[in-house]
Amino acid sequence: MKRIIVVLITFYFSASSFGQSGKLFENKVMKFSIEQDSDTIEFVVVDTSLIEAKPIFLWCQGSLPIPLFFELGSYGNIFFGGGVSNFDYSQIVNEYHLVVISMPKTPMLVSKKNLNSSSLYIPNPKEQNKLSTEFIKADYLENYVNRAEIVLNFLGEQSWVSNEKLVVAGHSQGTKVATKIASRNKHITSIGLFGANPFGRIDQMIRQARLDAQMGKISWEEADSTMNRFYTLYEDANNQDSLKQNPSLKAWKTFSETYYDDWLMLDIPIYLAYGTEDIVADLCDLIPLFFIEKGKTNLTLKRYIGLEHNFSEVDKEGRVIHEKNHWEEVMNEFINWID
Repeated sequence: MKRIIVVLITFYFSASSFGQSGKLFENKVMKFSIEQDSDTIEFVVVDTSLIEAKPIFLWCQGSLPIPLFFELGSYGNIFFGGGVSNFDYSQIVNEYHLVVISMPKTPMLVSKKNLNSSSLYIPNPKEQNKLSTEFIKADYLENYVNRAEIVLNFLGEQSWVSNEKLVVAGHSQGTKVATKIASRNKHITSIGLFGANPFGRIDQMIRQARLDAQMGKISWEEADSTMNRFYTLYEDANNQDSLKQNPSLKAWKTFSETYYDDWLMLDIPIYLAYGTEDIVADLCDLIPLFFIEKGKTNLTLKRYIGLEHNFSEVDKEGRVIHEKNHWEEVMNEFINWID
């Protein structure tokens, strides 16, 4: 429970200054905002009214400043919701209040002109590859975890929230956030991890370079150069002077620590799901060994054969077939597992 005193003080300040009703947004979600000294935490509950008391299902989205809503001209405002639009989330909403927190320093709704080709928020349409400086400074693990804890603390005090269960789940980078939340918050009753890397982030770059060389896609000389470049990057990320000069290194540092040791400390049920074509999650195959060594039986492992990082099928050349996505199946099986 590191830094719990600081977190609890922040909770008290935030909750005491926050309205409890929320506002209907786009006739799709209830929108909330928590004002902080240097931040505004926006989040949504995926419902149009908050009357029935239900437990919380917190979804921790992946990386990069993708807004919860896109403005797409004549198509109107499209709900993405950190990826929950890929689910049949009606099944979740029947039993839970589905909560998604907006990315830091990223508007909840972004106009088409401020989205680049990857649907990332960019402040200046003339600079398609330049993310906001504010987001880069806020893009580190501790910030995501603290923001989530503030939201969970507020939600736990609402009459329309049942505290009998508290589910936290995440995809990709969101699995790291979900893991740290569960390791600190003793009210979490189960956790879902989708496309997780138990050894952090930067290791997958090393493994990818090695695999590319083994497959003949690049030479071993190129692989060696790539690996050395990432070693240097990680050295910089762990150097205080470099961090001051380049805030983006903080994400590499904080998201590259190992996570399987946190999983081993948890006694709640853990659901670990990944596609076999996902190099990010390759090392999940080793995790049952660690649990067996510790005599722990709270891990459920689910492999999805032939699917990649976002649970889509791939062709023989390894290209993603976006039309054959299985997120609904993946999430429905998790919901059934919880129940």
